[in-house]
Parts: sequence; C-alpha cells; structure tokens
Amino acid sequence: MAHKITRRDFLNGAQVAIGASLLGACSSRNGSSPYSLGDNYYPPGLTGLRGSHKGSWETMHARVTGTSWPAGEPEERYDLVVVGAGISGLAAAHFYRKSRPGARILILDNHDDFGGHAKRNEFQIGGETRIGYGGTEAIDTPSSYSRVAKDLLADIGIDTQKFYQAFDQELYPSMGLGKGIVFDAETYGERKLVVGYNKIPWEEFAAQTPMNAQAKQDLVRLWTDKKDYLPGLSQDEKHQKLRRVSYEAFLRDYAKVDPQVLAMFRRWGMSFWCVGTDEIPATAVQSYDGGMPGLDHTLQREGSRGDEPYIFHFPDGNASIARLLVRTMIPGAVPGSTMEDVVTSRIDYSKLDQEGEAIRIRLNSTVVQAAHTRDAKAVDITLVRGGEAHSIRADQCIMACYNSVIPYLCPELPEAQREALAYGVKAPLTYVKILVPNWRAFAELGLDFVYYTNDFYKQVELAYPVSLGSYQRAQTPDDPMILHMCQVHHSPDIQGPEQWREARRRLLSTPFEVFEHHVRDQLDQALSSAGFDAERDIRAITVNRWPHGYAYSPDLLWEPEYASEEDKPWVRGRKTFGRIAIANSDAGASASTKTAIDQGWRAVQELS
Repeated sequence: MAHKITRRDFLNGAQVAIGASLLGACSSRNGSSPYSLGDNYYPPGLTGLRGSHKGSWETMHARVTGTSWPAGEPEERYDLVVVGAGISGLAAAHFYRKSRPGARILILDNHDDFGGHAKRNEFQIGGETRIGYGGTEAIDTPSSYSRVAKDLLADIGIDTQKFYQAFDQELYPSMGLGKGIVFDAETYGERKLVVGYNKIPWEEFAAQTPMNAQAKQDLVRLWTDKKDYLPGLSQDEKHQKLRRVSYEAFLRDYAKVDPQVLAMFRRWGMSFWCVGTDEIPATAVQSYDGGMPGLDHTLQREGSRGDEPYIFHFPDGNASIARLLVRTMIPGAVPGSTMEDVVTSRIDYSKLDQEGEAIRIRLNSTVVQAAHTRDAKAVDITLVRGGEAHSIRADQCIMACYNSVIPYLCPELPEAQREALAYGVKAPLTYVKILVPNWRAFAELGLDFVYYTNDFYKQVELAYPVSLGSYQRAQTPDDPMILHMCQVHHSPDIQGPEQWREARRRLLSTPFEVFEHHVRDQLDQALSSAGFDAERDIRAITVNRWPHGYAYSPDLLWEPEYASEEDKPWVRGRKTFGRIAIANSDAGASASTKTAIDQGWRAVQELS
C-alpha cells in the first residue's frame, strides 16, 4: 500500500517545534528555570521545513527593518554570555570555562536546537532510527586542523582514526556504484539519465548522452587528451594566469569545447562554491573532488586533502561534535561517555537551562541588542523569546552569530568595523533528507550519486556508509536509506555576492510543497526505470534550509588582492570591542568546523 505523505503531516511537524518551545517554558520541574524545555521536546525528530525554521528568523528580520524591544532592568547576571550555540559558540564557551573553571556562562540561540548549521535529522521506520545530517557534514582533513582545534576534538573524546573502521570506503565501489548525470531537456533536447560517469570508457559514456556530436567529441577529448593548454609557461606563471580565469572561460577559450559541454559543468560545483563555473577560478577545481576535467596536464594537481580520504563523518555529521561539546559542559543533558554512544544518545533538552548550573543553553531566544553599560564594566544583552523582551547582564560577551547581524545588535561599533562585518555575504543553500524503505533502485542502476545539469536540486546521493557504536549503516539495498539532495539557486544573469542575496529572498519565500514536488519529480526521473515510485517509496522529507548558509568564501573571481592580512574585511570586522568579542566561521572567511573552533578560541583569548 502506498504511504502517502500529506501536507498536514509536515505542517504538524513544524507546529510541534513551535508548540514545544512555548509549552516547555511552563515547565515546573525541580531545578528548572522559567526557560526550561519540556520532557517531550526533541527537535531532531521533526520533519518538514527545518534549518532556519519558522520562528527562528522573523524577530531578527524585524530588528533589521527597525523594530526595537525596550527591556527593563537585567533579570540575570553571568560572567559570559555567548550569542549563538553553533560550533563556534559552543567551542568558545568550552575554552572560556577551561580558563575560568568557575565561570557562569549563558549560551543563547534563536533556533529550537543547538549546533547552528551542524544539525541532526532523525527518522523512524519499522521500529528503527535512521540518522542524517542537516548541515555541517564532516571533519574535513583533520590533519590540517590547528593544534587548538585538534586538542578540542581530543578533549571532547573524538579519535579521528576510528573513522577508518567506521566509514566503509569499499561498500559502494564493491557494488559497482558510481555517478550518473540527468541531462536537461531545455539544453539537450531530452531529459535523460546516463550512468557511468568517470567509470565506463568515455567514448561509451558520451555516446549515451543526448549531447550533439561535437559536444560528445569534446567531452571525450577533455578526459583523454594529455594536453598542456599553456605550453611554455612555468607552473607559477600558469597559476597566476588561471587564478583570474574562470573554469568556464578555461573550457571555452583554452580547451575550446562546445557550449553544451559548458552547460554540462556550469552548476557542477554549486553545492561547494554556491556559484556557477563562470565565477570559479580555474585553479580551484583541481582541489575539488568532483570530476571537473581539462587541467590535469596544464596545472600540477594540488589536492586540498592530501592523502586523507573524506571519511571523518558521524552519521549526523558534525552535530555529534556539538553534542559532545554540550556533554562536556552540561553532562546531564547528553547521556553517555564516548564518541560512539553520543550517536544514539537522546538529548534531555530539559536540562540545558537549569537554575544553579554554571553553564546554561537557552534556545528559541533571539538576541536583538548587546551594548556596554554606562560605566563600560559590563554588557547588557536584550533577547526576545515568545514575543517578550528580557535583559541579561554579562561581564563579557562573545558574538558567535552571523557577522551580518552583528552591526544591528551592537550599535556602538565604529562605522568602519560595521562595514567590515557586513562585507561577507553568506551563501544560502538547502540540504534535503528523504527517507526511503530501501535503495534497490540505486543498486540496480549502479548509482550512488546523480548530478542534474539544470534542475531544482543539483544532486541526489546515498548516505555516507558509517557505522559507529550501536548505530549501523544500511547493510544491504533492502535496508532503509536516507537520501541527500542539495539545492542552491543559480542566477546566471547575476554576478558576485548579489546572487546570494537573490537566492536568499527566493529561499525564504519557497514553501515546502515546492521542495517536495521537485524531490518527487527528480527522484522519479532518475530512478523510476528501476522500479522506484516516489508516491509509494518516500516516507518522510526534512528540508534543512539555510538562507545564511556557508560563510563567505574569498577564493572566487571577484575578490580583490589585499596588501596584508589586516586589510581583509573579515579580519578588520572581528576585532574585539570593549567587552565584546566576535567568534564564528564568518570571522575566518571559511565555512569549516576547524575555522569555527579557531575563531572561538581567538575570541576567548582576546577577552583575557
């Protein structure tokens, strides 16, 4: 019998999140504060529109457009208030407590869960729990982490060497799975799936595509010709030249391929750079593990990960890092003692914000102002929760939220610093998780990843095959699977950061039904020939939308040269101002967990 998911199912999920936060505030458990959350409060289990969910962003948007909330006298006092419970904010609290063991710390966040973009999605099927990541997905290249970040991972119990056993690198290859491409009808005259990208002979792959004859020939040439397109230049000269040439321009002007080949690759890196290949430097593509050809015999390959595979992944991505950080600070909220058991631990959210505890995490609380007291010996923080304003006083404050909102929260900042903080526009993106009862269609077609040349979602892929502790990956194609789809709006007629502003506007106005429609349509297109039926096989969908997603990346074509490190806007913007320090991945202009940790550490040091 078909398992039909109704609109009401998903709307109810969103209502549970909002209702739980309000009901939780009325909890009267022993030791609880007026802000404590109820026993049944559990955001990871919610489906529908998540990420920046309903109730998490409206107050801040109102603040940006001029709304103010006058607050009375401070209701509470802390040594430190951290604004933002993402990895950077949690890490900052961790570092602060280590340097001041008795400090009283309050961590505030506007979302209904901690972790920031490191978000956990849980699904139930047949009495079994399947776990996925709704944002930050991996400890990318742990060997490159700073000593500070490596020590933090060790402090919270993470041994990255264990992932070599936990992550089954041979599962999908041993089954003969690989990449496929769905070519779009508008460009190629036919919407068609072709399987075997970078696996079967290129002549065979090209022959199956709906590309024109010249494009087929050019695609084969790109992959098989051992040609240096810049002969006579040194590697340094090539690099200097190509760092200002887009990958699309390289393919067009140097490799001289057909426009249909350009169209095939135009959105290839959207999930990584969130722009088309017309704005990605040609020098960048060799460090991206994504199969972008043409440069291997022109530039020496400089892989971003060295010899390390991309395997350092908890089933819920880096949400487990956030959980382990919370465990070190509020042990009663996160049962267990190891990196393995944190995967299956059920968080007791009622213990995050308890009276008398040295460290507290308060969710569903949007900070709208942080300003020094008249004597400059403290910072008064105004937050809005449930429509009501509250004031809290702290000896020190760390802003671990988005750089772009800090100028609105801290009106005292010098204008030059406010401008610097506003420089880095965050890139919006959406991670969608789909629960299916099995993945036989993928196995039959020989797929673990499908790229769409020009559709709503850029890709669909199988979950990373990770078993950790008592949590076991899908063992066979007959087991339930969480599929991952990524959506980033592409505006081919808009250049530079303005395209991300446009994408953000579109994302916040896109209803769940649109995400769901394209999930069904694109999965049926890729998999129906192997018996997949979206109406029958989709059991749940979680849309993790991040209108302010990746931290600003300075490695795209429009970024100017800077005379020094101190001239970079994000470096100027993160300067400590009085008793207010700034920590987040934006402050390091890198959407990475190591940057988030390092910036949390820096902020704490600057407050010392």
